[in-house]
Amino acid sequence: MRVVTGSPEETIALGRAVGALLKKGDIVAYSGDLGAGKTTMTRGIVQGLGMEDEVTSPTFAIVNEYEGRINVYHFDMYRISSGSELWTTGFYDYPLEESIFLVEWTENIRDCIPETAVFIDIKYLGEDSREILIRGDDRFDDISY
Repeated sequence: MRVVTGSPEETIALGRAVGALLKKGDIVAYSGDLGAGKTTMTRGIVQGLGMEDEVTSPTFAIVNEYEGRINVYHFDMYRISSGSELWTTGFYDYPLEESIFLVEWTENIRDCIPETAVFIDIKYLGEDSREILIRGDDRFDDISY
C-alpha cells in the first residue's frame, strides 16, 4: 500500500490504523532518511494499540518501551552498522513473541530482519508531505484512516 500524507497529523492517523491491526510477534521494519517521519508514525501506532505514552525517538537509548495490552519495544538502529553489532544491544533479549517490535533504521541490520516483518518505507516529499509504502503483509493493503 502506498499513501501520501500531507501533515504530521495524517501520518499519525495512518499509524493509528496500522497499530490497530498489529498483533503479538509483529516486527515493523522502518526505513527512511533522518526526519522522514518514522517516530511520528510510531506515535500513531502506539495510539492505535490503545496507549497514551509520550513517544520519543530512541536514538540515544537504542530502545524505548511502551507498556499496554501488548508491550511495544521501539528500537533505533541508527548507530548500529551491522547485524553482528546487534547482539551487543540486547535486542535478542526482548520478548518478541509477547510484544511488538518497531525498528527504525533497519537498512543497517537488514540481514537480521525476517521476511515476515511489516516493512514501512517513509520518504520525505516536503515540509509536511510524506510518501509511505507499507508492504509485507496483506492486512495493511486497504487501510482506511
